[in-house]
Amino acid sequence: MQRPEPKAVASTIEGQSWVDLTVKGFSLEEKVGQMLQVRAYVDSLDFNGVEYKHVRDELQKYGIGSVVLGMHFNRLNAVRASPQDAAKVTDQLQSDSKLPLLIAADLERGLASRLRDVPDFPWPMALGAIDDPAEAERFGAVTAREARAVGINWALAPIADVNSNPLNPVINDRSFGEDAERVGALVAAFVRGARQNGLLVTAKHFPGLGDSVTDSHRAVASIDADASHLQRIELLPFRRAIETGVDAVLLAHARVPALEDDAAKITTNSPKVVTGLLRGQLGYQGVILTDALEMRGITLLYDPQKGSPTAQATVDAVKAGCDVIMLPTEVDAPFHAIVEAVRSGQIPESRIDESVRRILKMKASVGLDKTRMVNVEQVATVTGSTEARDFAQHIADEAVTLVRDQAQLLPLQRMTPASADTVASAEAPKEGSLVAVVLSEGLESTNGREFEKALKSDLPDAQVFYADSRGSSRPVGEISEAISKAYRVIVAAYVTHRDARQVMVDGQPTLSFGLAGPTGQFLQHVLETASDKTVVVAFGSPYLIQSFPKIQTYVCTYAMASTSEISAIKALFGEIQNHAKLPVTLPGVAQRGDSLPWPTKPRPSP
Repeated sequence: MQRPEPKAVASTIEGQSWVDLTVKGFSLEEKVGQMLQVRAYVDSLDFNGVEYKHVRDELQKYGIGSVVLGMHFNRLNAVRASPQDAAKVTDQLQSDSKLPLLIAADLERGLASRLRDVPDFPWPMALGAIDDPAEAERFGAVTAREARAVGINWALAPIADVNSNPLNPVINDRSFGEDAERVGALVAAFVRGARQNGLLVTAKHFPGLGDSVTDSHRAVASIDADASHLQRIELLPFRRAIETGVDAVLLAHARVPALEDDAAKITTNSPKVVTGLLRGQLGYQGVILTDALEMRGITLLYDPQKGSPTAQATVDAVKAGCDVIMLPTEVDAPFHAIVEAVRSGQIPESRIDESVRRILKMKASVGLDKTRMVNVEQVATVTGSTEARDFAQHIADEAVTLVRDQAQLLPLQRMTPASADTVASAEAPKEGSLVAVVLSEGLESTNGREFEKALKSDLPDAQVFYADSRGSSRPVGEISEAISKAYRVIVAAYVTHRDARQVMVDGQPTLSFGLAGPTGQFLQHVLETASDKTVVVAFGSPYLIQSFPKIQTYVCTYAMASTSEISAIKALFGEIQNHAKLPVTLPGVAQRGDSLPWPTKPRPSP
């Protein structure tokens, strides 16, 4: 049986009737349960195991309304489940819940954010480099079809943050870029594509975390721009998302002095921001959800001597106007805190009804009032689509950006042992081979593998070394010797969006944009001894060059995806002639919108 095409997100008279009847039959406790969101793990296939049974108990005891799918991590990797296993988990969750569940996941780069064996899209900044809303809309459509196939009906995406600060420790390449108008256009395009194909979507992190220098997972972030700047920059993409019909808005755990003068309040617990600005001024009527309440960006605000910080934060968030409480550190205390706040008169029950109606309306708009299960037999057909995989590779190819080529090394020559004897001596390498070094502060086991495979298909005799902060696969001295003899060097630098931070160098505080410690020292050594023959490819954050100004040839891919690894090799050997432009400014290096044309004629080796 062929799986039917997903229907667009839409409200219906029948769905509204279901909402009305369901709310009418709810007790207060059942209403409150719908406002709480818990985590389940996408690889939790042992449905009789302790971990899954804990989730099942929460669903059934509290009548939980939504679940967000997370991943486990082992020593080397994020544990990504197959699409078929993910579908089994979502089906089990739905069968264990009295009411249909909203099942959410962070899908900022499609299902590859959570699953394996799916199209491996790069991070959104790659789409910012391409700057074509049609491509972003198609990406939203592909994400929606695949997500719905595995039982995910709610994307905690797109990122609407404008990454205007290179020091931002948590947004970076997750953002489409630093130009608010362009970010807004791409956000709106993703929203259109996803909703037209049946996926609920979320604009985050309101009112915009792109200019913050604090990771709200660890501390209280602050957005210090004045009101005029907020209106022109941070809020613009959210306006575009709202105009396009976005289903949910996720709040940042951040102080915003221009919007809330009470230092004890952040966006999440501020009626001025949630009800006054988002609901009132911007006219948003959909679901508002907190960021995770397990984050220190909110729990640090509450005195544990006065009771559970999570319970206190939950009550304040509901008072402020939030509908969904994401991932509290515990469920029992927040659940009973809301119930007690209603019964004591702190929160009108009508306020709870408003939230529950919005939540149920979301469920009905994607057909959960009619069917909640997926066809596991059809999952592979949807998620294994050749067309979607080719599109992911296309996006990665189109995004690669040549930022600097002072050493004029590109494109590299294809050399094979069989053809080397026929190459004119003026064009052949005089000594050694091409050496590639894969650098990171914490490589996953898959990082660099497609890069190496693609490189060796062009240059079988290329030497590839892997090195990260946990230790090199080969002694540093051996790698250095190989580099000294090489005629070309490629450094594949893997830099996550969390790598901008302050470090101590020679006893002095220094800003690091990635690759600090031994890996940073090694890259600095390579640049001091061989910069004129070295190409640095940034996989992930484009800001790496800020810490290594001696880089003479610099290429940005905006992601650590396997597709980006393949694209990088294509670009280095002259296969790519795209028109991508930097979506962010690299201070002192290049402006937003800059890029160099890709050289087409191979240059002779030294």
